[in-house]
Amino acid sequence: MEKEKNPLLREKVNAWDALAEGEMAKLNDYCDSYINYLSGAKTERLAHDLIIEEAKKYGFVDMNDVIKNNTGLKTGDKVYMSTGGRTVMLVKIGKKPLEEGLRIVGGHTDSPRLDTKPYPLHESKEMALIDTHYYGGVRKYQWVTIPLAMHGFFAKKDGTIVKVNIGEDPKDPIFMISDLLPHLAKDQKGKKITEAITGEDLKVIIGTKPVEDKEAADRIKLAMLELLNEKYGIDENDFVSADIQFVPAGPARELGLDRSIIAGYGHDDRICAYAGAKALFDQTEDPEYTSVIILCDKEEIGSMGRTGMNSNIFENEMAEIVNAVEGSFCELKLKRTMRNSYMISADVTNVHDPVHPEVDSPRNETMMSSGVNIKKYSGHGGKGGTTDASPEFMAKMRNIFDDNGVVWHASEMGKIDHGGGGTIAQYMAKYGMEVVDCGTGVLNMHAPYELASKVDTYMTYKGYAAFLMDIEA
Repeated sequence: MEKEKNPLLREKVNAWDALAEGEMAKLNDYCDSYINYLSGAKTERLAHDLIIEEAKKYGFVDMNDVIKNNTGLKTGDKVYMSTGGRTVMLVKIGKKPLEEGLRIVGGHTDSPRLDTKPYPLHESKEMALIDTHYYGGVRKYQWVTIPLAMHGFFAKKDGTIVKVNIGEDPKDPIFMISDLLPHLAKDQKGKKITEAITGEDLKVIIGTKPVEDKEAADRIKLAMLELLNEKYGIDENDFVSADIQFVPAGPARELGLDRSIIAGYGHDDRICAYAGAKALFDQTEDPEYTSVIILCDKEEIGSMGRTGMNSNIFENEMAEIVNAVEGSFCELKLKRTMRNSYMISADVTNVHDPVHPEVDSPRNETMMSSGVNIKKYSGHGGKGGTTDASPEFMAKMRNIFDDNGVVWHASEMGKIDHGGGGTIAQYMAKYGMEVVDCGTGVLNMHAPYELASKVDTYMTYKGYAAFLMDIEA
C-alpha cells in the first residue's frame, strides 16, 4: 500500500520518476543535440559561432542589418547581436511593450582552459614545448597526462585570420603535458595538491623530430615552426596576435551502463547556455514578454572586458533594440525596460559527491537527477559577491516550474565557509531587475571532463522554456 504523502513536508523527487508519458523521447532528442553542440563548442568562439549558425536556421537575422536598413522591429521578429566574436545576444520581440520588461536567460560560454603565452614555443632537452597560461579556476594537476587538442586562430599583420583545429579528428595528432613517474616523485608527493603542479609546469609537448640541417640552432623548435608555416602560413611572431587554446581532446560521451550521464568538457557553462538558446529557438508562439538570451564571455575570470557582463554590453545592445522597436531612442524607456525585467542567471552548481560528502550543507545540497537547480544566492562566506533573489521572485519561479511539470530543487553551493562561487547575476541586478541563479547540477565542475545527468540537462531546458513564455508580470 502506497504511503500517504504529508502535504506539510517537502517531497523529494527523482526527476526520472517525474517524466510524463512520451517525454523520454524528447529528453533523448534534446540530450543528443546538446552532446553534438558540446563536442563542437570547445572554445567560447566556437560556442558563439555554432549558436549563430543555428539561430540563422530558425530565422534570426543580424541586428546590424536591421540598423543599416532602418527596418525596425515588431512582435515576432528575431535578431542576433554579436560582440567580439565571443558574446552573442538573441532577441525575440514579444507582444507587450518593452517597458513592461523582458524575460532574460543569461549564461556564459567560456570555460577553464590553457592559453598560449605571447612567445610560447621553445626547445628543451630534445623536445619542443609550448608554454601556457591557465585561464579560470583550473585545478592544475588534472591537466597533466590527458589528451589535448589545439584550437583558435592567428591574426596576421595583413588582417588575415588563420583558424587552427588539431586533435579532434581521430586521424589528428594530440598533445599532452607530462608528469613525474611515481618512482621519482618523492618530493612531489610531499607537496600540497595546489603546489605539486605549478602554472609554469603546464608545458605542452608538441614534437621531438628535428630539421635535417644539423648545424641549425633549436632544430626541433624550427621543425615545429616549419610544420606550422607549411599548414597555416604563420611564423613565431604571429603567436603574439593569436588566440590559441589547449582543451581536452575528443567528443562528449554518454556515461554509465544506462547512458544516463553526459561526460564532456565545458558543461560549465555551455550546458545552460545551450539550454537557453534552444528554449528560444523552439518557441512556436510569440511570447508575451520579449525573450532575450545573452551568452557572454569572461565569466570564469571575473566578467571583465568588452565581452564580459561587467561592462555596458547588455545596456548598449538593449539600447539598439529599444530604438528599433520604438522608432527612436529614449533612455527612460531603456531604464524602465531593464528595471521591469526578470532574469535567470543561467549557470551550473555543484552536484553532491558521495565520495566527498563533507563539503556540502546537509539538506541543502544538489543531488544528481533532482532536476534544475534554483539558488536564491551564491557567493562565499557571508554571501559575498552575490545577489540575493527576492522571496517574491522565488515564489514566481516555483509557480512557473510547478505549473509546467519542471522538476526543480533549491540548494546552496557547499558549506558556508568551505568556498562558494559567483555568477553574472550581480552585474544584471544593478539595473534593478529581478535576478535568480538557476541551472544544471554538475559533478567534477572545472575538471577537464565534467558530468551532468541527462534528466537534469533536460529539465534545465524545459524550465528555461517555461520561463521565457511566462504570461504573468
